[in-house]
Amino acid sequence: MSAEPGTPPSLDYEKQLSLDEKKDVKQVEVLEEDDGNFGVLESERDIATHVITVQDDPTLNPWTVRAFIIGLGLSTFGGVLAQIYYFKPQTVLVSTMFLAIISYVLGIAMETAIPSRGFFRFLNPQPFNKKENAFIVIMASAAANSALGTEVLAVQRLFYNITPNPAASIFLLFSSQLLGYGIGGLFRSVLLYPSKMLYPSNLPLVSMFDALFKDASGAQKKLRLFWIAFFAVFIWELFPEWIFPLLTGFSIFCLANQKSQDFTRIFGGSNGNEGLGLLSICFDWQYISGGNAIIPWLSLYVPNFPILSDTSYACKVVFVAVYYKNIWQSKDFPFLSQELFYPNGTVYDQLLILNDKFEVDPELLAQQGLPFYAGTWVVQLLTTNLGMGATFAHLLIWNRDDLTKAWSWLAPSQLKKSWQSFNWKFWQDDGKRDDQYDDENLDPHYREMLKYPDAPNSWYLVTLFISIIMALVIIYKTDSTLPWWGFLISVLLATISIVFFGALYAITGLQFIIQPFIQMIGGFIHPGKPMANMYFVLFGYNSVTQAQLLLKDLKIAQYTKLPPRAAFTAQIIGTLLGSILNFSSYLLPTYAWKCHSPITSVLMNSIIDNQRDILLSVEGTNIWSGQQPQQYNSQAIAWGGLSHELFAIGKRYQFVAWAYLIGFLVPIPFWIMHKLWPRLRADYLYTPVICYYIGWLCVGINSSILSYFSIAWFSQWWLRTRYPRWFTKYNYVLAAALDGGTQVMIFILSFAVFGASGDSHLFPQWWGANQNGMICQPSMLLSAADAFIFS
Repeated sequence: MSAEPGTPPSLDYEKQLSLDEKKDVKQVEVLEEDDGNFGVLESERDIATHVITVQDDPTLNPWTVRAFIIGLGLSTFGGVLAQIYYFKPQTVLVSTMFLAIISYVLGIAMETAIPSRGFFRFLNPQPFNKKENAFIVIMASAAANSALGTEVLAVQRLFYNITPNPAASIFLLFSSQLLGYGIGGLFRSVLLYPSKMLYPSNLPLVSMFDALFKDASGAQKKLRLFWIAFFAVFIWELFPEWIFPLLTGFSIFCLANQKSQDFTRIFGGSNGNEGLGLLSICFDWQYISGGNAIIPWLSLYVPNFPILSDTSYACKVVFVAVYYKNIWQSKDFPFLSQELFYPNGTVYDQLLILNDKFEVDPELLAQQGLPFYAGTWVVQLLTTNLGMGATFAHLLIWNRDDLTKAWSWLAPSQLKKSWQSFNWKFWQDDGKRDDQYDDENLDPHYREMLKYPDAPNSWYLVTLFISIIMALVIIYKTDSTLPWWGFLISVLLATISIVFFGALYAITGLQFIIQPFIQMIGGFIHPGKPMANMYFVLFGYNSVTQAQLLLKDLKIAQYTKLPPRAAFTAQIIGTLLGSILNFSSYLLPTYAWKCHSPITSVLMNSIIDNQRDILLSVEGTNIWSGQQPQQYNSQAIAWGGLSHELFAIGKRYQFVAWAYLIGFLVPIPFWIMHKLWPRLRADYLYTPVICYYIGWLCVGINSSILSYFSIAWFSQWWLRTRYPRWFTKYNYVLAAALDGGTQVMIFILSFAVFGASGDSHLFPQWWGANQNGMICQPSMLLSAADAFIFS
């Protein structure tokens, strides 16, 4: 049990290897060798043991200088890419596949170019291996997330004329990013180790690792497919992104009737906040996939994606009904928007209702009047809260035993045991887990990890304790207006939410956006204080997101057999470096006038300066959009400053708050139905997901929806059921190639032609590249192509 990473397992460990695990490993071996057909993968355990390998080579060492060099470099690189994606019309994440590809190429290059003898053996001690690659990816992905704390600091400076000192700002980012790590790490036994906690978004990545680092003939076929698809999509993305933007959303209806705003709202969707994209076809993989929580390749449960498809049409019906029935005066405002508006439809100026203490002044508010939301955004807030309540009820009904286990550590006997075994010299904790060998239901991947010393709970407790102390100091040093008791409530909300929404994310891949719920609670307990609401959301919502990211990366480590302490080290280094990079991006707009450095044209300052008009517009373009900062700012004012005036009982948007309580009732009829008529399989109806997706199309590029579900049906039903062997061997490798090739090209185009580092260089105007306005707008596109298309 005390074996160090990179050493063979002990004989005792071999004796303790269970028959269940040997069976799982044997199944994988047969799968690789058998050329015949086999059954469809049904359970999470089937998927985890057949799509990716269970076997481990304990001689592989991740602790190399090469891994740290590449990891630190890609952490910096990923941080820059995250800033680019922050200003996209659709929420796009830095793909872990993208980072894996680059790290693999760099690792093999160092292995090939650097001698392995003498002094150079320090840099090239062994062939580049899978565990080094996983170590690098975990470090870089931890850094490649735009910290919410940066946004809070920027809003403080821009809207409240407060610029916290650099030390306070850095520690704010550290505390807000690591707080969720500390909480999430304590729930590893429930949200990480079991087979049912699949984390489906990790499967393409780990499948790709298996393909890259195995020498079997089958692996060579996977590699061949991977590189063909990678370079094919790499070249293809030039067309929808630059040469032929019409391919982002090809709509026959928009082309046939460009003068109708009604057609634009319903069938448009190739630009941000343009329309619902009904029957539009998207050929841009960036928006079909987008790095989102649920992408076609990851809809592992067959019944889920047709349900989501039907729900997307329900969303369209609800949005159109709300708008054309003029509910909440929807016709007075844009069809899709995240801004606040005056009754005449102009953007609301929140600065005119705040006093010098950054609180809402009743007299100023009376002069300006209460703001309005676009009707479709109200639907999104309402359905998000509906899904929130449904999540709690659904998990309490269907996963009661798992939740009981999640809170078992609070039992007096467990607390006493933890206290007796706690070693204040946490760095000396050996992390032994001898009592877990006898568990017959232990996940086979996790069983392989037991040979390595764990990163014990005490490490995560120390991380949590340090984060809380830093946060309590910082909320007063930064003039946040958030009291200490408000901070503790936000931490309590985060802890409860991590258990429920961490399980939801692990099982389905859906990273549920609980920001409105946290803002609602913060708004009602801190009325009239929008800045306090921002900090409340920072610690209450961002901690949940960080915990999900921690557990997702730890699952990568479990699937690749990366030792737990190596994974912990990679995550902490990547997170801290990412926070510093995010703060540097925040500093650029503030101090650019002082330093006049060329580097200020590279990150966020450059994008804001060169694309300011687009970022401030309601719609944006198919390349740039300010939808994320717009919604964060408007939510802070509405919930933090005006919650009692807008969302309380009897007020304009009262049902947004009531939806949370109504959501508790949603799963109950389906549970009763399943108990009475189990053959109907009502247990497949994941009600939180259904509720959430009714408000799904409230923002972004919506022309990709039809393509999204068409590929999902083809992959997850037709291929998975008709050709299960091909699906198992190649589906996730192909997904990795498509994501990787796309994001490599997007990064190059962002700096080369899209204006991330200077002026934009759009492709010359032609009928497929409308550079004067939206694709679905009057007489801007087909003037030169009407005869060509409709002749």
